[in-house]
Amino acid sequence: MAEALTLTPAAAKRIALIAEKQGKPAILRLSVEGGGCSGFQYKFDLAQAAEDDDMVSDTAGVRLVVDPVSLDLVSGSTVDFVESLGGAAFRVENPQAAAGCGCGSSFGI
Repeated sequence: MAEALTLTPAAAKRIALIAEKQGKPAILRLSVEGGGCSGFQYKFDLAQAAEDDDMVSDTAGVRLVVDPVSLDLVSGSTVDFVESLGGAAFRVENPQAAAGCGCGSSFGI
């Protein structure tokens, strides 16, 4: 069985703010696509609802949903929202990633 994903309180707060501004439910979909400089890249979208086969994680009323195929690649990860001088972004701390890139949005297994 896949390990659960974690959504940090900072990420949950930011998702709730974005969802409220867009008039959408506070549901963040994390998926993995082929591409990027390391082989795979993360994709974030606001979702209207979770699918029946999604893994769902809840933090402070905000849901993180991941499809079964993507879950195999991000199992055990933590999704955070970080702000720095370089900007603000969602970051995935993926224990399965054997390689990454400077942009932080692509990884290899």
